[in-house]
Amino acid sequence: MDLILIRSLLAVADHGAISEAAVALNISQPALSRRVRVLEEEFEAELVERSGRGVALTEMGRLAVREGRSLVERMDALKEDITRHVRLEAGVVRIGGGATAVSYLLPQAIAGFRAQHPDVRFEVREAGSRDVEQAVQAGLLELGVVTLPISSSELEVRPLLKDRILLVAGKGHELICRKRVSVQNLEGLSLVGFEAGTQIRKLIDTALRQANVTMNIMMELRSIDAILRMVDTTGSLAFVSEMGAQGGRVIQVSGLKVERQLALISKRDRPLSPAAASFAERMLQKRN
Repeated sequence: MDLILIRSLLAVADHGAISEAAVALNISQPALSRRVRVLEEEFEAELVERSGRGVALTEMGRLAVREGRSLVERMDALKEDITRHVRLEAGVVRIGGGATAVSYLLPQAIAGFRAQHPDVRFEVREAGSRDVEQAVQAGLLELGVVTLPISSSELEVRPLLKDRILLVAGKGHELICRKRVSVQNLEGLSLVGFEAGTQIRKLIDTALRQANVTMNIMMELRSIDAILRMVDTTGSLAFVSEMGAQGGRVIQVSGLKVERQLALISKRDRPLSPAAASFAERMLQKRN
């Protein structure tokens, strides 16, 4: 149904005359009369009674005005709501990422974005890269920060930054006093590792295997903060993101290089919400 016709009927009802309603709508009287007739034809009912003193609503006309006013109000509210989303005065960004992204990358990015758009909310999900990839593909998340490579061809991939994976040692560890060690010096040492199956764990395991080094995985954790606390408590070693290793006791390892590419993913050919699109652009502009 054309809401212009409904608005025209409402103007007639409010002013009680075609002439005054036409002036209010800034159209001619014949044009307004035609609109009312078209609406009557669509409803197959007479909506107004015309007389020399103006017009009066019929019973069906009063019904049409009552329901029509509700429709117009709802449409106006919907238009205003969408406008607020477009202006970033409202909206929700649904984004997921691994422990590094959620702990170190997203907080600063979200804080900077919300400083400019305080009414935009964020729903952040922490999960492994493969789980985030599947959630974006299924439409449960609009954006994801993952470790490449990904398996789905249905996702748009935009590189964010390269993240070095560094070795950190707990208090009192025998390697603390050494500025640099050889990768062979890690043979048999205890390691607090990321959960098996995660992308970062696969990268670390592959690098150690290629260096012909086997370390003793004493524990598996997901959270970087938990890993660092456990390293300090047990006096062991761990490989963590350079972002999480800041301020930690980093051990330089000759003959070992572990690096990963973090990327921002979204569903290909599915438009992002205004808030998600703006946040994604902000992250990409600040990438290294």
